[in-house]
Amino acid sequence: MKNVFLLLLLLSNFSLYAQWKSLFNGEDLSGFVQRNGKAEYKVIDKCIVGVSQVGTPNSFLCTEQAYSDFVLEVDVKVEVGLNSGIQIRSLSDASYMDGKVHGYQVEIDPGQRAWSGGIFDEGRSGWKYPLSANPDGQKAFRNGQWNTYHIEAIGQNIRTWINGIPCANLFDPQTAEGFIAFQVHRIKKESQNGLTVQWKNIRIATENLDEVIFDGERAPEVSYLINELTESEKRKGWKLLWNGKNAEGWKVANGQGFPEQGWSMEDGVLSVLGLRENNKKVGGDIETTDEFGDFELELEFKINKGGNSGVKYFVVDNSKKNSGSGLGPEFQILDDKVHPDGAKGINGNRTTASLYDLITSENLSEHSTVKRINGPGKWNKLKIIANKGHVEHWINNLKMVEYDRHSQIFRNLIAKSKYASHPDFGQAYKGHILLQDHGDLVHFRSIKIREL
Repeated sequence: MKNVFLLLLLLSNFSLYAQWKSLFNGEDLSGFVQRNGKAEYKVIDKCIVGVSQVGTPNSFLCTEQAYSDFVLEVDVKVEVGLNSGIQIRSLSDASYMDGKVHGYQVEIDPGQRAWSGGIFDEGRSGWKYPLSANPDGQKAFRNGQWNTYHIEAIGQNIRTWINGIPCANLFDPQTAEGFIAFQVHRIKKESQNGLTVQWKNIRIATENLDEVIFDGERAPEVSYLINELTESEKRKGWKLLWNGKNAEGWKVANGQGFPEQGWSMEDGVLSVLGLRENNKKVGGDIETTDEFGDFELELEFKINKGGNSGVKYFVVDNSKKNSGSGLGPEFQILDDKVHPDGAKGINGNRTTASLYDLITSENLSEHSTVKRINGPGKWNKLKIIANKGHVEHWINNLKMVEYDRHSQIFRNLIAKSKYASHPDFGQAYKGHILLQDHGDLVHFRSIKIREL
C-alpha cells in the first residue's frame, strides 16, 4: 500500500508539472521574433537580457505562437531607471499603425509610482488597471531583486500576482488571443542608455488550467464588460442603470416620459445626438427614474471633437422649472483642448472630471498634472463615489477630485460660484443621476450603480 501511495503521489506531481511548458530554452532566442524597436536582446546565464538604447522606439521580443487562455509564470529583474512590461494577447498587424505592437501589457515599474503588475493597453487605450485601483499591490515588487510574476488570462478575465501578492484583476472583452512579448521601453536620456531588464524561468500552461491557477486572494476587480455585470459585481449589489436596449429606468429630466427625439439607443450605446431646432436643444437632459443616496456609479463615455456633456448627481426635480434640465453637482465631460469652456471658470474647474465650476480635476493618484484622459473618439471610464457626504471623481481608475459636500469649504465654494443663488445645492439626501444634453454628440454605455 505504501508503494501504491507513493506512485499516486508521483503521478499527481507529474500531472501538475506536465501542465507547464517552457517558452525559452535557456540558450538562444528560438521561437521569438523582435518587433518595432532595435534595443538589444541577448541570452546570458539562461536569462533573456534586454538592453535599453537611446533613439529607438519600444522594442518587443515576441513569441511566434499566439495564445488565448493560459497561465504564465516568469521571473523578472530590472534596473531602476528603466521600466518595462510583459505583453500578453498582443498583436502586430501592418494595417494598424504600421505594425505597432498593441495589446495588454503587465507592467514592470521600479519607479516611485510602483505600478508593477498593473495592466496597460499598449498602443490602444492606455491604462486599464493602474495600481491606484489596488494600493496594496504596490508593495509586491522588490527593486533590484528577482520577482516572480504569475499571470492568468482566462476568458475575459486577466489576473496578476507578483511574489504571491495579488496586483490586478481585470475583466475586458477586447482581445481573446495574441502573442506574448517582452518589452524594452524606449528611453530619452543618455543616462538611461544600457540599462537592463532580465527574464528567466519562463513557463506557460494552456491546458487543465484549474490545476495551476491561484485559488487564494485576488485583487479588487475592474470590469470593462459592455452593459454586463460580472458574477462578483452581482454578489456585491451592483445593478445596471441602463439595460443596453431601451429607455427603461430613464426619463426626461424634471419631467415625465423619455424624449421622443435627441437620444438614440443602438448597438449597446446610449447617445445624446446634440440636435437643435431654432437654437434650442431637441432632446434635453435625461435622468434615472429612481433616486439614490450613498452610491458608487460607473459608466463609460466617448465624446467627439469639441464635445461637451456631464453627469450630475443628487438632482432634485422642481415642478416650478421646465423639463429637460436639472440642477446638481456635475462631473464635467469636455474636449478640454477644443471646447471654449475648457478655458473658462477658475483654474480649469470646467475641464473633464472636474466638479464643474467648483473644483479643478487633478491626477491625485499619481500626484501629477498628467490626467491620462483619452481624447475624442475613445472611451473613458467614469466613476463617482458618494458616501456620507464624501464624494470622489475618478476617470480611468485615477482619482481626480474629492470633497465633502456637507463641509464649510464646500459651502464657501458654492457662494463664490454660478450656484450662489442655490444655497442648498448638492445637499439633497437623495437625488437622480442625470446625463446632460449640452447640444453635442456624446456616447454612454455600461452604466451601473451600487448603493452603499
